[in-house]
Amino acid sequence: MEHSEQIEFTAPTQTIESTHAAVARFARQCAGDAPSDIRRAVRLYYEVRDRVRYDPYRIDLSVEGMKASRTLESGHGWCVSKAVLLAAACRAIGIPARLGFADVRNHLSTARMRQRMATDIFYWHGYTEMLLRGRWVKATPAFNIELCEKFRLLPLEFDGENDSLYHPYDADGNRHMEYVNHRGVYADLPLEEIITTFQQEYDFTDRRSDLDSESFDKDVASETRQ
Repeated sequence: MEHSEQIEFTAPTQTIESTHAAVARFARQCAGDAPSDIRRAVRLYYEVRDRVRYDPYRIDLSVEGMKASRTLESGHGWCVSKAVLLAAACRAIGIPARLGFADVRNHLSTARMRQRMATDIFYWHGYTEMLLRGRWVKATPAFNIELCEKFRLLPLEFDGENDSLYHPYDADGNRHMEYVNHRGVYADLPLEEIITTFQQEYDFTDRRSDLDSESFDKDVASETRQ
């Protein structure tokens, strides 16, 4: 990777706050004494995946709402904000990282959310790419393991060497995630592009989800009750 690219994918941005004190401390503590970038990246992945709970009802599409430090402090996020946090943590310990996006079908959701969206396509599904041993590796830290178990999804594992993208089928063999349109990779969060698409496709009237007064956890508990 050329020097200019090295700077682009390791520098902090407004949302990928790799120099923020709390984010940097989180990254160092999680990476610990792991002997390689791959092992450090793996540790960061699992911490972001499972320590930060997935909650797509509380989406705040402002710069402040999408900052890595905000996601870390709140302890909850959605696919894009969790990808931002993972990218920031990687950059904080010197691992080049960037954001990847795709439009997907059969994304994990609730009946309330599907009714509100009025489509089966989730636009701008986010993941993180990390430069490890000279190649970009994809990792998707969105769904914490407890959520996967409730919905009988196969939790995504990450070994630092192979791409970690969602399986096309769940644990029961039903159709799960289908990637229908890859939107590319970005050194910084393309927030205005995401907002424009959400306003067009989901009828967002502002930068906040109108589901944030509802409880994602309660809806999940109701729909997955055995």
